[in-house]
Amino acid sequence: MTAVTLGIDVGGTNTKIGFVDRHGKCLASTHISTGADEPFDNFLKNVFSTVEKLKEEAGEIEMVAVGVGAPNANYYNGKIEKAVNLKGWGEEVAIADLMQDYFKVPVAITNDANAAALGEMKFGVAQGMKNFIVVTLGTGLGSGIIVNGDLLYGHDGFAGELGHINVVEDGRICGCGRRGCLETYVSATGIKRTMFELLGDNNGKSTLSNKTFDELTAKDIFLAAEDGDELAKEAFEVTGEVLGKSLADTIAIFSPEAIVLFGGLASAGEFITEPTRRSMEEHCLSLFKGKTRLVVSNLEGDNTAILGSSALAWQEYEKRQNA
Repeated sequence: MTAVTLGIDVGGTNTKIGFVDRHGKCLASTHISTGADEPFDNFLKNVFSTVEKLKEEAGEIEMVAVGVGAPNANYYNGKIEKAVNLKGWGEEVAIADLMQDYFKVPVAITNDANAAALGEMKFGVAQGMKNFIVVTLGTGLGSGIIVNGDLLYGHDGFAGELGHINVVEDGRICGCGRRGCLETYVSATGIKRTMFELLGDNNGKSTLSNKTFDELTAKDIFLAAEDGDELAKEAFEVTGEVLGKSLADTIAIFSPEAIVLFGGLASAGEFITEPTRRSMEEHCLSLFKGKTRLVVSNLEGDNTAILGSSALAWQEYEKRQNA
């Protein structure tokens, strides 16, 4: 019988669920609608019934722990708190306790960026590293910080909000209600805003000039840059410059071995990594120059989020085994 953990990644629209063995092999996986505008009980019932079906698909397994990655998930108290993308669930839900009551195994939760960091440390490019930072570049920007081999949670469970450091005074309005946050410039949404600013400043001289803001995607900008569109390439340059400068400040605080870029925008490869690396090195304190590598996640496929959540579960299981 194969020991597995259950990884659950809760998104605003869909939730991914899968069984993962200790080597990072996903034995069975699927996704369900999150139902963010519906009562939380509906979500729980859907998860429980889905997991029972997955058990049949996975074969002879023993589930030893559950890991959940979710917005505003608090590792310390096992609750999802004030998640703006899960409005139907109320101010907070005790998701860990409720799942533990049902599954009868340990359940741990954290946010998606923290889960990504644990996934990289156990299964990905950060294997063997003890001090590194994962920066998730999706619709927004998140970060998971590993210090001396442990995830940094802070005193309240919410450490690592790199996306909400201020980079431009009175800058772009952010979903958090403040202005000038990093994620308004460095994210899939941020690069779209940059692209439209460039289009306005250059009389629309781009193959993307006929697209509305709602139609445009970060992938469109990447494909245009690949085809030689100068404004699309400049959008990546601007994005990388802002990210690199912020990472230089972050390096001065944490002195990480590496910074790992993870998520959709990271798949743009050198279009995002090269300007980021240049800016990072340019703005680094001389003491830290050349000491921190900038790398891209090597976890691929549809199950990367499940791997991160399952890595959290494996970590908790191994802690208990070694206690």
